[in-house]
Amino acid sequence: MNVKTKPQLFLLHFAGGNCYSFAFLKKYLEEHVEMITIELPGRGKRMNEPLIRNKSQAIEDVFHQVKKERNPNVPYVLYGHSMGVSLGLHIAALMESNADPARSFIASGNAGPGVHKEKIRYSLSELEFKAELKKLGGVPDELFENDELYRFFEPILRADFEVVEKENTLEAPILNATPVCALMGIKEENADRIDNWKQFTHASFSGHLFDGDHFFIHQHAQELSNFILKAYDRSLVL
Repeated sequence: MNVKTKPQLFLLHFAGGNCYSFAFLKKYLEEHVEMITIELPGRGKRMNEPLIRNKSQAIEDVFHQVKKERNPNVPYVLYGHSMGVSLGLHIAALMESNADPARSFIASGNAGPGVHKEKIRYSLSELEFKAELKKLGGVPDELFENDELYRFFEPILRADFEVVEKENTLEAPILNATPVCALMGIKEENADRIDNWKQFTHASFSGHLFDGDHFFIHQHAQELSNFILKAYDRSLVL
């Protein structure tokens, strides 16, 4: 299938992530959809740009990228994990206001706005920050074992945590036309509150719990990919 005729999939990475964060899904998805991983500045292919520490700026940056890459002739799905969900809800609402709603907003690793007050990690001491990273999971051991590697990634992680944790006045939007599919690991904090997402869409809602913790996505790549593909009209995808 020509990339210009494939449905689009916009992927929004987690804290510390980059344009390669969803490479593990390629073998299941790239044949069927055009995978577009949105990347915040200060990492990956945008290494030379200054980090963003403000949620409004991050939303503006992501929205600009989505609009730039958007092919209006094909349907699209928005997918975010963790921090990517916090930004993705706003992007989904902005796309609705542009009369171009997503087929679905898939939110993983996040029980939605208002469930709990965000932990303040971005300003912790180095020792406490490392402990929080280990608790959260998904960070390779070599990051903690290699001082140079840690010094490289620490500012990126702190900036991303600041985006989602710092007090701001942004109100969580409610989607009108975009279905929400929420996915969480059963061992995640607040996994029992996954139905909280129902109040953020007037369209349909579905929720599913996977075996695993916050980064269950790596253990369930094929099943996650199936959920993504089901979010499209399958006759257009397969």
